[in-house]
Amino acid sequence: MFRMSVLALTLLCAPLVAVSAAELKLEDCRISAGPGYPGIKARCGTFLRPLDPGAPDGEQLELSVAVVPALNLEPQPDPLVPFAGGPGGSSIQFYAAYFTTFEAVRRDRDILLIDQRGTGDSARMDCPIDDDIITGQFSDEQTLEFTQSCLDQLPHDPRFFTTSVAVDDLEALRVALGYPALNLLGTSYGSRVAQHFARRYPDSTRTVILDGVVPPQLPLGPGSAIEAQRAVDEIFARCAEDTACNEHFPEIDLDFAAVRSRIAARPVLVSLTDPVTGRPAEIEFGDNEFAAAVRLLAYQPRSIALLPLLVHEAANDNFVPVAAQFQLTVTSLADALALGMHNSVMCTEDIPFIDRDAIDFEALEKTFITAMQIEALETMCSIWPQGPIDEGFNAPLATDIPVLLLSGTADPVTPPHYAEMALVEMTNHAHIINTHQGHGQIAAGCMPEVIADFVAAADPAAADDSCMERAFIMPFFVDFSGPTP
Repeated sequence: MFRMSVLALTLLCAPLVAVSAAELKLEDCRISAGPGYPGIKARCGTFLRPLDPGAPDGEQLELSVAVVPALNLEPQPDPLVPFAGGPGGSSIQFYAAYFTTFEAVRRDRDILLIDQRGTGDSARMDCPIDDDIITGQFSDEQTLEFTQSCLDQLPHDPRFFTTSVAVDDLEALRVALGYPALNLLGTSYGSRVAQHFARRYPDSTRTVILDGVVPPQLPLGPGSAIEAQRAVDEIFARCAEDTACNEHFPEIDLDFAAVRSRIAARPVLVSLTDPVTGRPAEIEFGDNEFAAAVRLLAYQPRSIALLPLLVHEAANDNFVPVAAQFQLTVTSLADALALGMHNSVMCTEDIPFIDRDAIDFEALEKTFITAMQIEALETMCSIWPQGPIDEGFNAPLATDIPVLLLSGTADPVTPPHYAEMALVEMTNHAHIINTHQGHGQIAAGCMPEVIADFVAAADPAAADDSCMERAFIMPFFVDFSGPTP
């Protein structure tokens, strides 16, 4: 259910007639990261694919495709293909949100975009989300009831929305558009998609970029709470070493413990202006809401910079700022992720491979997330149907294809040692680790140029990250005016 995603962007394209691979045509359109965001010129089409790969003449899905043409009038023949995270995010909206990051690559290459089946405008697999799910208030019985209700509302059989099926869609699209090979860029869950495409279709893969790496041999879920706690501990340790942060928040770790203890005993009622709707709101803010807010704040340097301040304010009985952050991030996450597709991936590719006897539940309970996330996943997946998964899916990618892996030391989801697990069978790779950077590196500092150099040369040695020594690290906010001048 959705709460584990919390603790675990609209296409402005004119409607086109769906066509088969042999007839796929692209027409002028504009794509966007969502309402109110600028439109980006592209060429769009609708690609028909069978719901069930074993029944090619059966039910068909309409998949959204967009190509942002290269700036060079004589581009290289192999495009860059970004994959969004989630699972459940739209790759078209992901690109549109970060399009400036890709401009260095786009000088000489098209950007090929496809919303993975079940996401965005590609037969989106979603269902309404109850507020109690977002706040983690459902019992196991209610979780099962909601999960069944979600299944009953889905427009397609959820079994056929796994990574193993999705990579076949991309290969078919490559063939339909006549590209000889692809340069893959996967962020977070998208790194799993990129690795599996390279495994299934090595001759169609020129280079691979993995940002916030999910290693194939590691099922997601059990380690998430541990990694999130590690990241928060490191943030507080960095605050203690920072003169201004330590002066204003000298015992931030104790403040954090005090807040958790207070709201675990009794949630607080917070009156605030909803940051999304602008309307007055009143929410019950307890340990689940606090855990969700803290984990999401720990994702990126700009929100990391706010974390000690928000924790300190809450410790001094001002819960409005952290509650508003919770409202804002959770609402945007609910809008961005397709819950049905998310569940199909997690319940096929992760939960069945978890060894419960190997989970240290005592350690999980000591984290600020506790064991709630993994327990919610297990409950949900107990009735969610499993889909196709390829043989060898959970093995590390063994390849000599050029691979660039990107990690941040402050990443609370996919830390650097995850990338080290993924690269054990790669013979032609480079792993860049950025200090004090969170989840996702492609927009950090000079990384767009580093990525462009790597793709141009198809050589990990070309990925010179020395420019990251000058990368800006957001200093901690000491009050709501900002950092110390």
